[in-house]
Amino acid sequence: MDILFVATELAPTVKVGGLGDVVSSLSKTLRNNGHKVTIALPRYPVFEQAGLLFARRLTPLALGGGAAPARGDAPAIPSEAFVFDGRLSSGVDVVLLDAQGPDGASIFGAVTSEAGNGIYDGDESVVARRFATFNRAVLALLEQRAAAGQTFDIVHVHDWPTAMVPYLMREKPELSRTRSVLTIHNLAHQGFLQGEAGRDALAAFGLGSDHFTPARLEFYGGVSLLKGGILAADAVTTVSPTYAREILEPARGERLDGVLRARFGSASAPRGDGTKPGDSLLGILNGIDYASWNPATDATLPARFDADDPSNKARVKSTVLAGLGLSIDPERPLFVSIGRQVQQKGADVLANALPRLSRQDVTIVIAGEGDASIGEHLAAAAARDGERIKVLGRVSEQVAHGLYGAADFVLLPSRFEPCGLVQVHAQRYGALPIATRTGGFIDTIVDLDAELETGTGFLIDSATEDDLVGGVGRAVAAFNHPRFAAVRKRVMRLDLSWERPARRYMQLYRQLGQATVAVEAPPQESVGA
Repeated sequence: MDILFVATELAPTVKVGGLGDVVSSLSKTLRNNGHKVTIALPRYPVFEQAGLLFARRLTPLALGGGAAPARGDAPAIPSEAFVFDGRLSSGVDVVLLDAQGPDGASIFGAVTSEAGNGIYDGDESVVARRFATFNRAVLALLEQRAAAGQTFDIVHVHDWPTAMVPYLMREKPELSRTRSVLTIHNLAHQGFLQGEAGRDALAAFGLGSDHFTPARLEFYGGVSLLKGGILAADAVTTVSPTYAREILEPARGERLDGVLRARFGSASAPRGDGTKPGDSLLGILNGIDYASWNPATDATLPARFDADDPSNKARVKSTVLAGLGLSIDPERPLFVSIGRQVQQKGADVLANALPRLSRQDVTIVIAGEGDASIGEHLAAAAARDGERIKVLGRVSEQVAHGLYGAADFVLLPSRFEPCGLVQVHAQRYGALPIATRTGGFIDTIVDLDAELETGTGFLIDSATEDDLVGGVGRAVAAFNHPRFAAVRKRVMRLDLSWERPARRYMQLYRQLGQATVAVEAPPQESVGA
């Protein structure tokens, strides 16, 4: 199949969260399974800065006319986009799309670091225009391909910044043969624009006021870009089965649960008979790229190890602790927190729990940036025990790999978690997760029993200080149990690769393609008439 991914992140070049990892590794796995895969991305300067080579096409894409801006002082909408072609080492093709703002500069020029700083920053109207231009450029690319008889079979978009592509495709009959898939990586991020910003967004997407209705894009008096994708995509997926059920209910539905239930029904009463690929909200777990996440071959580690012989993990632990200036004691378990230090991830819970955790004989390392007040709280708590607690702030991928390699446990007290990658990266490197019983954690972690005969980590009931401290206590007891070495080997042998999830996506793509043929093929008796 000929598949187009549309996204705003691509690891390791531009990565804010797990979305960048998914786009990179899933596209690679699909390519390895014989499919032609292209990724369309905004042209951030960091791509060239990273040494990737792209060739600019001579002819730009015409973005066409659109609705008049809602306000006279709104900046003009770009009328054309520039196309740059390249290819990743995985064999996946990349198309970078760029456009100029009123000042003649690239509208994506603010993104200059691999952390993706600037992708989602700025006034909401500016952000909406930025992604509206990108979405319309993707649409123009699809139209160009269709006119040349080279239609993509599948357009797979990721999260709210690209969710309007399927909606715009519905307005173009010449794209009716191309099927669309929307993956929701985190429903909390929706592209919701209120008041004038919402009306400006409609104009930026080339849409008139007739699209500002409850049946279309209007949402609580504003405009929801993610709602457009949910309504229009031929199939909608999310990143774990449990999260797919959770977001159909008000507690986790982020006000879009009604829109989701209108299309898919409830978790207990799905809409339709399940035979059509778009009938169900599919939860497909994320995987990890074994070429990047393999302690047996990871060149960033001071020593390599695997499930058959994990003995070098102790050497990695000692080396990392020494490098951080922390006391080295092989008998003391190392707990690591890696990722964005924000409320969703329970970073405030961890900060509140640190004084109690420090009373146990443990070492704790916290890596990642996020909410400034939480960061200050973490640093203040860590300062009281500088020999066994360290707060690092944002770290490089190389340092993160070292922390996974060194860790005995990872701390994940998230309030909600669509899927998460930290826990599976940790399991791959022989570190057991301590995580809240929510979302993708439920699907990737089996709670350990007291005798350590079954299980792959520790699930705590809620993102509270008491539950986190209790989970750490269970982990310390397990670390000192004679069976802990066997548990570590069992966890490292889990199949966490993209092969199984990729097969589910391929099955969905095939079903959508068959549905297209079924709709467009003439009746059998009329063939040859």
